[in-house]
Amino acid sequence: MKTSIGISDANRKTVAEQLAKLLADEFVLYTKTLNAHWNLEGPDFHSVHLYFEELYEQSAETIDSVAERIRQLGHYAPATLKDFLELTHLTEKLKGGNTSGSLIKNLLEDHESIIEFIRGNVNEFADAHKDVGTSDYITGLMEKHEKTAWMLRAHIK
Repeated sequence: MKTSIGISDANRKTVAEQLAKLLADEFVLYTKTLNAHWNLEGPDFHSVHLYFEELYEQSAETIDSVAERIRQLGHYAPATLKDFLELTHLTEKLKGGNTSGSLIKNLLEDHESIIEFIRGNVNEFADAHKDVGTSDYITGLMEKHEKTAWMLRAHIK
């Protein structure tokens, strides 16, 4: 059945394509957060290990939410590792060692990269593509990433 939500097919397609890139970024970030959780070493292991667990659980919810937004627009979400690696702006490689400081810096860079990507699409979605709903949705998502980035920054000061 045709998706009829007051946004042209072309605009829904363009927004869905950008959301697919965001989904890929979110999935790579999720994987890197799991890596940090699993491979963390150091005297602050216990507390940071628990914090990383909280982060990857939040990430899993975000991934599901972005994929569902793509479906709401009448498109299919990418769902293979190959697709994610082709679409992402991030690298799956972690720089540095397995200390909390190194892992947190890596995750912080990725959150900031996602924030910049989202910020670049907020007005574009609303103005050029007439999709205020997705613009509002990603604004809320950006705010969650901003809060996480602030918390990660506070860990390494």
